[in-house]
Amino acid sequence: MNILGISCFFHDAAAALVQDGIVTAAAEEERFSRVKHDAGFPLRAIEFCLRTGKVRAEDLDWVVFYEKPFLKLDRLLMSTLQTFPRSFRLFRESMVRWLGEKLWVKGLIARRTGIPAEKILFSSHHMSHAASAFYPSPYRDAAILTVDGVGEWATATFGVGRDKSIEFLGEIRFPHSLGLLYSVFTAFLGFEVNEGEYKVMGMAPYGTPKYVDDVRKLVRLHDDGGFALDMEYFSFHRSPDTAFNAKFERLFGPPRAPGSHFFTEASGYPSYFGDKPANYDDLCRQNQHYADIAASIQVVTEETLLAMARAVYGKTELPRLCMAGGVALNSVANGRILRETPFEELYVQPAAGDGGGAMGAALYAYHAVLGQPRKYVLEHAYLGQEHSDAEISRFLTENRIAYEAVEDDDRLMARVVDALQAGKVIGWSQGRFEWGPRALGNRSILADPRRADMKDIVNTKIKFREPYRPFAPSVLVERAHEFYDLKDAERHYPARFMLLVVDVDDAKRDVVPAPTHVDGTARLQTVFRDTNPRYHRLIETFGKATGVPVLLNTSFNLKGEPIVNTPAEAFSTFTRSGMDMLVLEHFVVEKS
Repeated sequence: MNILGISCFFHDAAAALVQDGIVTAAAEEERFSRVKHDAGFPLRAIEFCLRTGKVRAEDLDWVVFYEKPFLKLDRLLMSTLQTFPRSFRLFRESMVRWLGEKLWVKGLIARRTGIPAEKILFSSHHMSHAASAFYPSPYRDAAILTVDGVGEWATATFGVGRDKSIEFLGEIRFPHSLGLLYSVFTAFLGFEVNEGEYKVMGMAPYGTPKYVDDVRKLVRLHDDGGFALDMEYFSFHRSPDTAFNAKFERLFGPPRAPGSHFFTEASGYPSYFGDKPANYDDLCRQNQHYADIAASIQVVTEETLLAMARAVYGKTELPRLCMAGGVALNSVANGRILRETPFEELYVQPAAGDGGGAMGAALYAYHAVLGQPRKYVLEHAYLGQEHSDAEISRFLTENRIAYEAVEDDDRLMARVVDALQAGKVIGWSQGRFEWGPRALGNRSILADPRRADMKDIVNTKIKFREPYRPFAPSVLVERAHEFYDLKDAERHYPARFMLLVVDVDDAKRDVVPAPTHVDGTARLQTVFRDTNPRYHRLIETFGKATGVPVLLNTSFNLKGEPIVNTPAEAFSTFTRSGMDMLVLEHFVVEKS
C-alpha cells in the first residue's frame, strides 16, 4: 500500500511517502526549490518521493493533506469578524489568499499530480502532528502533546496514543497560543517569524530573565495545564503585519530594529560585523536589554510547557511522552521536560514543525483510518535524496573541478581527521539528506570542537551570522555520558535528532568549548553506528586521534539559504565560503 502525505501553504511545505507502513522518503520542498521555508505546493518533493519509492502517481492508494482547509477558513472568518473593522486588512488579505488555491486543495492536488480526487483524504492539523510523533515512536502507548502557532482552530492538543488509535483529551484554541506568543517576541526582537525563533532561543543564554514577571502578564496559566493570553497586548489576531501593539511596547520598550547587529559584552563583536561603532558601549547595553527579554520569554515558554506536560501526565499516567508542533523544536524546554516532569522518556521526530505534518497525515491514514498494524520506528532522519559516486564524478569532471577520489575509507577518514586537527573547516556531504531542519552528519559543516576559537572561525569564514548562535556537538552515543549529563543516551530519541539541550560535564567544558553554550549546556546529537556508520566512523577516528569522540557540527548552508542537497549546491556553498575542504562521498576537493 502506497500513501503520500502532503503539507503546504503556510511554511515548510513537504511530502512524505509511506509504503506498507514504512516511511521510505520524506523531504521539504525548500531542498529542491532553494527557497528557504518554501510554502508552495511541494511538487518537486512529491516527485522525489515517488521516484524514490519507485511508484507513479497512479500507483498511489491514497494521498492525504495535513489539515482541513474549510475548517481553517472558518477560523479566519470568525476571528476576523469578531474584531471587525480593525481586522479589515487581515480579512481582505486572507480572503485573497484563501479563495484561490489554498481553499481548493483537493482539486489542486488532483490537477498537479494526476491523482483522482476520490483518492484524496484530509487529516486535521494537530492530528497530523500527533500522528507524526506517536506512530513512528518506539512506544505502543504514550501520552501526546502537540504545541504550535495555530492549525485550524487548535493551537495545542493533549491526548493519548494506544497502538493504532489516537484520542484527543483536550485542546487550546486560537487566539491563545504558546507558539504565537513566542513568535510575537521573535518579531519584537527583530527576527523573521517562522525563521528566527531559534535565534531567540540562542540569544536567551546571554541574558538574565529579569522580565519574567512582565511576560507572565501576557499569559495566564490554569490549574489544568491550559493557559490564556491577555489579548490587549497583541494584534496578530486582527493585523496582517503587526504582532504586538503600543501596550506591549509600553511594557517592554521599543522593538529591536530588524537587520541590526546583535552583540553584548558576553557575546563579543565579531570581525565580520566590520569596525566597532563609536557608540559600542551604548549598543551593548541596548542589546543586553533584548537578550534579557529573550531569556524571559524562554523561561516562561519552558514553564508553560512544563505545566502542560505535567497536566498530560496527570490525566494519562503514562511514563512516555510524544511531542510535535513547532514548539517541540525548543530543545531547551525538551531537556527540562525530561528532568523535571514524571515522564521517563520523550519522543520528538526530527521534522516536528509543519513539514512533519506530511508524514503524520500519511501515517494517520495508514494506521487510524485503514487500521493497518504498526511495524516502523523512525530511528534516523536520513530520508532525503542521495547522489551516487557516478553522479558526483560526472559533476566534478564536467565542471573541470580538481579533485581526488579516495576509495579507501580508512585513508579518507585519516585525511579528514588530520585536516580537522590542523584547524580546517570541512564541508561533509554523504548519503540521503536529513528530514527536518537539523544537519545530522549527511549535510554538515564540521570542525574541531576542542578549539575555543573555532566557533568564531566558522561564523566568520562560513556562516556570517550572529555571534551568539551556538553550534552542536556530534558525539558517539556510547561515549556521550563521558561529556554530557545524559545517562542511557541511547534511550533518548530527541538527542538523535539534535532536539535536546543538556549540561556539559563540568570537567569537559574546557575540552569541548566550541560547541558549548555560554551557560555550560549543549544541544547535542548522539550518533549511532547502525544508523549512520560512516559518520560514526569519522567521529570514532577523530576520537582515537585526540581522545575526544566529538565533532562540531553545523548545517551545510550559508546564511539565508536552505541546507544543500546536490553536489553542485555543496560545491557552490564551498566556493562562496571559507571552508577548506569539501568531501562528497569518496571525493575530496581542497582549496589551493
